Amino acid sequence: MESQARGGTRWRRFGLVMVPSVAATAAIGVALAQGALAASFAVSGQQFKVSVDRLDGQGFVQYGALVTPSGGEERPVAVSAFDSATINNLCQSVVIPVPFFGDVTVRIGAGTNPNNPVEAENLFIDLEQLNADATFTNIDIGVAVGDTTKGPTPESGALAGSFAQQSDRALLTDVRQTAWATSAGSFKLTDLSLSVRRGKSECF
Repeated sequence: MESQARGGTRWRRFGLVMVPSVAATAAIGVALAQGALAASFAVSGQQFKVSVDRLDGQGFVQYGALVTPSGGEERPVAVSAFDSATINNLCQSVVIPVPFFGDVTVRIGAGTNPNNPVEAENLFIDLEQLNADATFTNIDIGVAVGDTTKGPTPESGALAGSFAQQSDRALLTDVRQTAWATSAGSFKLTDLSLSVRRGKSECF
């Protein structure tokens, strides 16, 4: 099934604690794996982890939804989006269980030079867990999702009148997050590195 992060209307069934998102960072691994990204796509049965030193996002919006991972049950997520973001010292990892071989970790790094960060545009993410220090500029909490004016416009599947929050800017540091999926318009990856390692070698 497709992710309902941009199309689900049943998120009222769960009490989701809204948290600030590091949408841009989690998108990197999916971008590399998927190639050209669409606004929605089938969600795999695996989460991935991302750490980042600093994310500076312009135009932020967030609301609740449900996703259904392949072969699993519906899960609540915070759908978060940025108009644009710059990212310093990205690490993204996913552990893939391989039959008769064991776990294999695919790990990606980018934006290690503070003067040449990763750049991203029009980002959406299905986020389950986030730990970070965050500073918001001109934040509005409790906006009806259909009336948001900051960040990318929630697509037509978002339930009009449901809870959302938005801000002009979101600055996040020391980020640790777990996510199911993301989509984006474009990425500029600097100092990119990719490794495949036997066993678990996650970002955190």
